[in-house]
Amino acid sequence: MAAPSLLDLGFFITESSASPKHVAGLMVFEKPEGSDAGFARRLFDEFRTHTAVKPPFNRVISLSPTSLPRWQEAKSIDLGRHLVYHELEPDENDRKALYRLVARLHTPVLDRSRPLWEVHVIDGIAEGRFALYQKMHHACADGVTMMRWATESLAKTPADHTLRPIWTQERRVRREQPEDEGNWKLLESLWDGTVVAGRRALGLGRLAAMLALETANLTKNAIALPFIATEKTPLTGTVTKGRQFCSAEISMDRVNLIRKKTRSTLNHVALTCLDLALRRYLEEHGYELERPVTIQMPVNLRQPGEKRAGNKIGIIQVELSPPTDDPYVRLRNIGFSLRGVRNMIDSVAPEAIESYTILSNLVAVAAESLNLSDTLPPMSNTLVSNVPGPKDYLYLAGARLAEMHPISTLPPSNLLNITLVSYADKLFFGLIATNQVSNLDHLGTYIGEAFTELEASVLDAHSR
Repeated sequence: MAAPSLLDLGFFITESSASPKHVAGLMVFEKPEGSDAGFARRLFDEFRTHTAVKPPFNRVISLSPTSLPRWQEAKSIDLGRHLVYHELEPDENDRKALYRLVARLHTPVLDRSRPLWEVHVIDGIAEGRFALYQKMHHACADGVTMMRWATESLAKTPADHTLRPIWTQERRVRREQPEDEGNWKLLESLWDGTVVAGRRALGLGRLAAMLALETANLTKNAIALPFIATEKTPLTGTVTKGRQFCSAEISMDRVNLIRKKTRSTLNHVALTCLDLALRRYLEEHGYELERPVTIQMPVNLRQPGEKRAGNKIGIIQVELSPPTDDPYVRLRNIGFSLRGVRNMIDSVAPEAIESYTILSNLVAVAAESLNLSDTLPPMSNTLVSNVPGPKDYLYLAGARLAEMHPISTLPPSNLLNITLVSYADKLFFGLIATNQVSNLDHLGTYIGEAFTELEASVLDAHSR
């Protein structure tokens, strides 16, 4: 079987009970009109009949001290260990109760003795809704891949009741080179490896030069320096066990109106709201940042049309806006910063970005393992990622998917991760944090308030 990539392997090496390395999604459905209370339970029972588990959902990781890490096909799969049914109590089935359950499900590490995924059906949610919580190890898939798989498992119309469970679909996965393909294939592979190594070395050299120029203040916002974020905020430190989850959502019509009037991207608008919300949250806890908020931002390194499993991402540091009371100025500052970052990414080989990600995170992991995350500067103030979702409503056995909430993992020294997903007519913000973070729901409220302030500022500027 195929070997995990170096980046995939890193998720296993850095995993601990306090810092599990899986990603997940919470999908909330509206039951079909006229369906009874047993709809979700019957759906779960039907899920259990789909026993043809396909790669990579049938694979386990072999991590032996005497051999190289390998993915291996599981000898048998007990779906009862991967599919779980939950029913909320009638007097405790509101949004907060749902999020508490999801946080509890997201806390433990996945058992490496079996394939690294779980699907939970959550029934009894208020307003006649139910949910799927789908969880998979980050070494198996990145957020973009997980979103594609989740989308492919759903129907495009309410009339299509065909079930396509995520674990039963054919996927393109890495494979080893067959031995009978000849020596020329080996030579071709060696040549390709040499070319990639060259691109990696040149790209790393270019990145090092950019960081040196940034250190000397000779460039601005080509790429932010790691480990210069403000120390000792409530959002940074040693990652501990226990999770909490909350979310925020904004109408895409409102987002698109701002984008049109300011010629901005969705990322520009979302990060502007997050910048103000994070500052407001920190001020609430007695921290006023004098420098820009610095985030870690994953970037997709896949080529167009590439659909292999595993991870193909890099993580770079991005400075948001210097302190300002003007939301419109904040939006322009962030737009400038992101354009510089985009130009940098486009000028460097993807292999170099991937290597930079591994090297910088090794330093953060070393600090975490030595219990220095509470004293040394963190990699960033938080991590923010954006996973594009489907533009149209999707369905499961006639039930409309109403909400998509992303739930990610925490990097070393960061107690909060924020992931965005755009779906149909909403932009969803998924906030996952350790139990150390107080009043996480306040941050969700501040995101909505920040958007309203940005919207008012933009409309006022364009009405003059």
